[in-house]
Amino acid sequence: MATFRYVLPVLLLAPAIFAQTPATPVTAQAGTAPGSSSTSTSAAAPGADEGGTSNDLFIMFGSDLVRPGLLPKANYNIGLGHTFGFLKKDPFGDELTFAYTYENAGSHGFLHTGFGSHTEALGLMKNFALPKTKRVTGYTWIQVGLTTMTGFPGVENRFYDGEALGAIMHLSDKNSIWIQELYNKIVTVPWYTTASIGYTRSW
Repeated sequence: MATFRYVLPVLLLAPAIFAQTPATPVTAQAGTAPGSSSTSTSAAAPGADEGGTSNDLFIMFGSDLVRPGLLPKANYNIGLGHTFGFLKKDPFGDELTFAYTYENAGSHGFLHTGFGSHTEALGLMKNFALPKTKRVTGYTWIQVGLTTMTGFPGVENRFYDGEALGAIMHLSDKNSIWIQELYNKIVTVPWYTTASIGYTRSW
């Protein structure tokens, strides 16, 4: 968890930094993001002005299904997202994210072992409305980053890629619940999926 000690202060300070930028609150039509996420893991409303912005702090908890064997392993995700109104028409995404993920990389146990997978990833999230509802929106989330494998004789760093599809249940303008399914690929490691649920605070 050494990496987490450096990442957590950044995540805690980031809201104060983002707060200096005028922000438009998320509406019930918004997709927020991750949450994750995620991740985790945050969106301005589809009808928001071109210059509107939204910030999201998301915390997600889920379970990996690793291969072979589809063994469940704990997955914890925390991160920040910033939505840009002028990117609303971009087909790939309108929200930039940064997230830290810890995964149990051991061969046994669920919550934690001496073997860990620590990932810092940048992401691009696309929020979209769903038909006949304003309470629930959907999102896609593409992430790339660096995964550090700990617990081995030497620390191992690997390229990470993740693609997620999720839904956001808007409890209010500033609070939402995320549910997502994430495909993960780390170089030299078989691909695996992660099912997660999380909470997001938007401002």
